[in-house]
Amino acid sequence: MAFTASNGRTQSSISDINVTPLVDVVLVLLIIFMVTAPVLQSGIEVSVPKTRTVKEITEERLVISVDKQQRVFLGNDPININEIASKLRQKIRDPQHQSIFIRADENVPFGAFATVMDAVKQSGITNVSIVTQPLDSHGSQR
Repeated sequence: MAFTASNGRTQSSISDINVTPLVDVVLVLLIIFMVTAPVLQSGIEVSVPKTRTVKEITEERLVISVDKQQRVFLGNDPININEIASKLRQKIRDPQHQSIFIRADENVPFGAFATVMDAVKQSGITNVSIVTQPLDSHGSQR
């Protein structure tokens, strides 16, 4: 874009974009996402029982959680206990070789835990693991 000055000379305008405000906004958004990401991943609060033998989870697997109020979650999504078998059948291609983890609060009655286990077994999954926490080094519960 060109324009004529008062003395008759033709000049062109500078058409560069000022990127400083753009960089400022992007950095602020990056900081916001970095701060909120761990909060979003914390998910469901479950106080799992403590045991002496604990196997580390090394790969990403499906986790069913049961909290203190006996609400059931598949991953981080709440689910009706009657729909567990059908949802697992939809998500899993090979139920014979797929393993699943169940995180149940230590205060959940055994009947509720057994109902969740039964729903998982109805989906055809036979490899079910229970998530626990290790005891501290002195052998007593924390």
